Amino acid sequence: MTQPVSIIMIEDDEGHARLIERNIRRSGVNNEIVAFANGNDAMRHLFGADGSGLVQKGNALLILLDLNLPDMTGIDILKQIKENKYLKASPVVVLTTTDDSQEIKRCYELGCNVYITKPVNYENFANAIRQLGLFFSVIQVPPAAT
Repeated sequence: MTQPVSIIMIEDDEGHARLIERNIRRSGVNNEIVAFANGNDAMRHLFGADGSGLVQKGNALLILLDLNLPDMTGIDILKQIKENKYLKASPVVVLTTTDDSQEIKRCYELGCNVYITKPVNYENFANAIRQLGLFFSVIQVPPAAT
């Protein structure tokens, strides 16, 4: 039996976080969403008290990552996730306001699976998240290394 996928959302803007969760739900995705408003809390959850990532062994995670966080950069988080033997297979969706081509290239080089620039317009943003939710409903996510 496959493990249900937990969605880890790392987003410091409370309004964006609510909008993301609401529109993922509207697309029919009922998976657990664990939200973090800063990088440090998310990293403690992902990597555990010992920092090894072993705490996620066997868990199926999909990570939504904002790049602009108050305490650390999303780039640093992405890099650490993709370098960790337990987490590296977890899909990472970068969802950010930044549309700089160099930053997009860097995220893909570091292993992000999808890079989405948040639309400024509310309706466009909501629609983009609903489409992302539909994407989540059909993709296969591997469990963390065992």
